[in-house]
Amino acid sequence: MQITAEQADRVMKASILKARELGISVCIAILDSGGHLKAFHRMDGAWLGVIDVAIKKAKTSALFEMETQIMDNFSKAGADAHGIELSNENLITFAGGIPLRSVDRQIIGSIGVSGERWLKIMRSLKAVNRH
Repeated sequence: MQITAEQADRVMKASILKARELGISVCIAILDSGGHLKAFHRMDGAWLGVIDVAIKKAKTSALFEMETQIMDNFSKAGADAHGIELSNENLITFAGGIPLRSVDRQIIGSIGVSGERWLKIMRSLKAVNRH
């Protein structure tokens, strides 16, 4: 099952609203479950450098079906998957990417958000994923 354009649009709108509510400017990438771009938005004031970071966070989450900060635990020096972030044309293994799930809990895509204030970003991602 893949995220539809309508679902991606709803998630995007909710993410933008949440970022505005938090007073942050971010880049938001939504990918299908295969890791392909479905929607993207760069808010006014968001750093150019985080465009790629948002996409790679979403890609990491889609490919490994987990939140990116969980993947970080596996990629640290001495961990079972040390260096995995160098695979798949480079991944991002710190907070900001989460899988998107259907009502029956199947992964349909992922979202990656990058910009200001990581803790607020993670809170916004988790709030949006409940919609």
